[in-house]
Amino acid sequence: MSAPRGREFNDDSLKLQAELMKMAMERHAARAMHDAQARRSRTGEALERLKAEAAPQPPTEFATELANYMLDSWQRALLTMDALRKRGDIFIAHEDAGAPPVLIYDYEVVVDGRDLPRPCNYMLLEIKPPEGIEVFAWKRPYVIIDPRAGHGPGIGGFKTDSQVGVALRDGHPVYFVAFRPIPEPDQTIADVTHAEAAFLREVRARHPDSPKPVVVGNCQGGWATAILAAMNPDLTGPIVLNGAPMSYWSGKLGQDPMRYTGGIAGGVLPALIASDLGGGLFDGAHLVLNFESLNPGRTWFRKYYDLYRGVDTGEARFLEFEKWWGGFYLMNEAEIRWIVENLFVGNRLGRNEARLETGRPIDPKAIRAPIIVFASHGDNITPPGQALNWIVDTYANEREIEIRGQRILYMVHDEVGHLGIFVSSSVAKREHTQMASTLKTIEALPPGLYEMRIEDQQGEGHEKTFAVSFARRQFEDLLTETGGRREERAFAAVARLSENLAEAYDTTVRPMVRASVTPRAAVLARQLHPLRAQRRVFATRNPAMGTVAGLASHVRENRVAAGEDNPFVMAERLWADAVEAGWNLWRDSSAAMAEATFLALYAHPLAQWYGAPRADARIHKSEAELDTLPEMMMALERTGQGGLGEAVVRMLVLLADTRRDVRRDRLQRSSELLTTRPPFDALDPATRTEMIHTQTLIVRADPDAARAALPVLLPTPGMRRAALDMVRYVVGDPAEMEQATLDLLTRLEAELEEAATMTEAAQ
Repeated sequence: MSAPRGREFNDDSLKLQAELMKMAMERHAARAMHDAQARRSRTGEALERLKAEAAPQPPTEFATELANYMLDSWQRALLTMDALRKRGDIFIAHEDAGAPPVLIYDYEVVVDGRDLPRPCNYMLLEIKPPEGIEVFAWKRPYVIIDPRAGHGPGIGGFKTDSQVGVALRDGHPVYFVAFRPIPEPDQTIADVTHAEAAFLREVRARHPDSPKPVVVGNCQGGWATAILAAMNPDLTGPIVLNGAPMSYWSGKLGQDPMRYTGGIAGGVLPALIASDLGGGLFDGAHLVLNFESLNPGRTWFRKYYDLYRGVDTGEARFLEFEKWWGGFYLMNEAEIRWIVENLFVGNRLGRNEARLETGRPIDPKAIRAPIIVFASHGDNITPPGQALNWIVDTYANEREIEIRGQRILYMVHDEVGHLGIFVSSSVAKREHTQMASTLKTIEALPPGLYEMRIEDQQGEGHEKTFAVSFARRQFEDLLTETGGRREERAFAAVARLSENLAEAYDTTVRPMVRASVTPRAAVLARQLHPLRAQRRVFATRNPAMGTVAGLASHVRENRVAAGEDNPFVMAERLWADAVEAGWNLWRDSSAAMAEATFLALYAHPLAQWYGAPRADARIHKSEAELDTLPEMMMALERTGQGGLGEAVVRMLVLLADTRRDVRRDRLQRSSELLTTRPPFDALDPATRTEMIHTQTLIVRADPDAARAALPVLLPTPGMRRAALDMVRYVVGDPAEMEQATLDLLTRLEAELEEAATMTEAAQ
């Protein structure tokens, strides 16, 4: 029997598999070599310093250094044990209190999801501004959705330099979407989306005079935000997706191993088994353990060694983070199954194949609000490809984004890690602060795809200033940022295998597994999870820890720290670096082996043939079809229609297209003009947005015709002078203009003057 059309395999398929494996292994080897060279250089420098400090010295001095180190080491060990004891006590107290959000701000529950028609464990919190900070009800509210990925809520506001802190300092009302540890019975992702929509309606009712709320989604809260905006396009203002996975098969060969987990583990099957063993509840601690295994040297050794090394000053920071990291939350089986099948294994979101519930497809094109995407090359959980490639999957090209009237901005950090996107103070002061400022004016941007770029200028801390610009981008620029995608077809085989394994499990052993698990056994299994057990075992209730607190108190009163130049301290640092390097070598070797195994199994032509039915991309419109979209046709019909407002916007778009990017100061002047000055001040936001959209399409379709029609839109000398004055105000000082912009402005002035002369002559 011949293979169906589109599912053929041949020598080219085998060649592609070999190329992918070769490229992946070469990248792993190159990175290992680079890391080894950097490590050798650091170790050599450290050894030279140690050699200088450990130069031959009198025996008494050597003995003194050793005695100082032994005392310091013993004291640090005891203080570290005490910190772990405190962590255990905090963990138990946090669980006993119902694991409330780890926000540092006071808050009030505004809407409880348990009281909604479709109950769920989510709730809307209103953040109370701290003393000295004033918020204004008329300013655009912020709604922050934290991830429900094993941890509890609060990471977006558990320090002053955070997303919550940035918005409060700027005077915005802030609301927080939180959740309780245990879901409501039979709760689904659809129930959660309905609850979040109800939350937004409540926020809008509380702020009737403000623009629609900004919705910020962190990590897994990002795809939840996108789904919310797609299913309720009338409710949201601009949305921000921070480190949010949206295109789940993407990543770079030899670099992003987490995406292979589904193929190696068997797709959704482990989640189903874990849910059944949990009595119908999936334990979020499993997800946290997966995160930790991505960087075992950091999470299983270096984190604790850093505590031991700097326990005198680092205990508070350690406990603050661990309170959030150790707050484990649960999901219903239906929720985790929907997430894995539709998103992480099925990758259905960008292909418009995900269904929130029967008859309700989720189409990212339905999002009407501007979108800001924040990703980082240092993020190994949500690499840039997973954060950005959904744009390429959803739209035919950047021109369709313009025609649909959408504004998508993306920003890619060079090095910050996944958690740093949400918790780093430096990121909060720089990226999140500049995003908050940009959100005030983003709707004045012409529709299109932009890269947001931030450059440091001067100042320190909160007084530091930045230069922000927005560069128009094409899909080729996105793909350069995210890497090639030739290996992604292999994931289609994983998606189909996952479906088949789930069906086999559902119809064979699942009833027996469920029948064998009692509620008490499920609770006991969760309590014995390694991440919970390692916290409980160090808590004060453990009799073996009974004397630790008293001894630690005595040590603090009599603390004697060895100097950093103590040769034994320096040797300890070298030992710790070597241990972490060993863990990293194991991590990198395991990642390379997992990738090689995945490509050997799923990039094989037979696997490609097997997965072909799940590999179909979304069908995009051709250029000719884009030209016939209603938005385009209606815009072209209005080339010669309009007045002063349309003419000003058209000229601004014409001038903007002569530049490589748009500076934020110009965008701010444009926003101020389009919202506060006649004739724009009489427009409602929807009409203003439509005007910018229409004039952008007219200009991009035929710039010459758009320019030629300006005299028709400005029939009187007074209107022409007013239009040029407004345009000059926005574009600013001619000395700061690019030559092409200055030339076009001069040409527009001359053409309007010539049209005025011809009109006078005709009269």
